[in-house]
Amino acid sequence: MRIAVLGAGSLGTIVGAYLSAGGMEVELIDTFEAHVDALNQTGAKVIGTHEFQAKVKAITPDNKSGKYDLVLLLTKQLFNNSVLSELLPFLDEDSVVCSLQNGIPENNVASIVGKERVIAGSVEFGATFIEPGVSSLTTEYTQFKKYAFQIGELNGETTDRIKQIKAVLDLVGGTHISDNLVGTKWSKLLINNAFSGLSAALNGEYGDILDNEYGITSAVHIADETIKVGHAIGVTFAKMNGFDIASLEVTNEQDVPARVQTFRTVMEPSRLLKASMLQDLEKKRKTEIDFINGVVPEMAEGTSISTPFNDMVVKLVKSAEDSQTVPDFKTNIKNFEELINKHKM
Repeated sequence: MRIAVLGAGSLGTIVGAYLSAGGMEVELIDTFEAHVDALNQTGAKVIGTHEFQAKVKAITPDNKSGKYDLVLLLTKQLFNNSVLSELLPFLDEDSVVCSLQNGIPENNVASIVGKERVIAGSVEFGATFIEPGVSSLTTEYTQFKKYAFQIGELNGETTDRIKQIKAVLDLVGGTHISDNLVGTKWSKLLINNAFSGLSAALNGEYGDILDNEYGITSAVHIADETIKVGHAIGVTFAKMNGFDIASLEVTNEQDVPARVQTFRTVMEPSRLLKASMLQDLEKKRKTEIDFINGVVPEMAEGTSISTPFNDMVVKLVKSAEDSQTVPDFKTNIKNFEELINKHKM
């Protein structure tokens, strides 16, 4: 099997290292030439909760050749149209593209490469890019080896090809086949919408949202909008670590205090996290906001569901992108305070 890791950043470097060490024929593809050079010269180095180094083959996108049997898609969704269109000549009829991106990219990926080629995937471990050729594994190693990926066919079937891809990804870390991977990705989208989106829109860590009454209440409404839209299009939200994500839906205003308390309990271990979208704003880069909070209003079109809280997150993040500035918490929280007060009227 010939494999491409398309987007060999923090996660892709680790994936490529373990697949290569496992004897797979794999190419790490990335636009960062210094990183590609370092990978070829000294190998992929993993540090953090586990230290490991493997010889790998890395190329820039314009050096792709032949046909790939499996493509692990780890680029940002911002670049899907160009990245996937350029990939098409390197796919066979039976090639598989496994979407391991944030958000819900599967429909977009399928529209370019063909639905029959797509399986859904979810990365369950964390990593940080350190320098060219070096990535830090931030998930505890034994947990990583038990639970690194979830993968699944879009229709939920357990096919021969999904079993084969599981065997490949098991070389990296524990890989689990799901019959509701779309539901898993929507559950993760909900958390990203509620906390990563607000982290970027307000300029704060997750703890800043948890500690601010308007911030945490906004997170509840963002989650509620996401659940209502998901249900409207037929999504069954998957449990996360045994927690029923769909139970966060708000049926009336009296539910809000209980949902606030649930979020404060569930998200407390993540209070030091800062959204990657906020880090993008700090670096004056475009974010994936259209593919995170922006998914909810897009999917709500044609329904009667309004999405003012997700809309506000998108508006504030795009404003920061356009002005190449970082949001001010005290200024932007007032927008959510106004929304909450309107919602109570």
